[in-house]
Amino acid sequence: MIGLIVARSKNNVIGKEGQIPWRIKGEQKQFKKLTTGNFVVMGRKSYEEIGHPLPNRMNVVVSNTVAYSGENLVTVKSLQEAISLAGDADIYISGGYGLFKEAIPLVDKMFITEIDLVVEDGDVFFPEFNEEDFDISVGENGGEDIKYTRMIYTRKG
Repeated sequence: MIGLIVARSKNNVIGKEGQIPWRIKGEQKQFKKLTTGNFVVMGRKSYEEIGHPLPNRMNVVVSNTVAYSGENLVTVKSLQEAISLAGDADIYISGGYGLFKEAIPLVDKMFITEIDLVVEDGDVFFPEFNEEDFDISVGENGGEDIKYTRMIYTRKG
């Protein structure tokens, strides 16, 4: 299964000045639950924002400029190389914009957390896609000060 996992604001922002523009207690719980024991594929900037390999999963960084390696950490040159490396394992594309845009036509599922927030001056946005290509189901709602809803987009056919 090739999945994509992202949180986006009401105005489609996923980043601002190299950071996720919100901190919501419990919002990243789904990310950990889905990706633990699987392959997480991210671009160089996304990896550098985190600053270290995520524990208990294979971290695959797509980069043509920097090579990272270590325990549960490998660098590849392309999304296709990352998919080949994973074999039959579940893969979760976790950003940023360029990988999301390339991955959308390939994904089986997208786990999109809709954040009930408008982010002014955001500088990275989630790519547009055709929602008609997917069956959409609503997952859990959460958040105290800032609310969110988890949506699951499953490719039709």
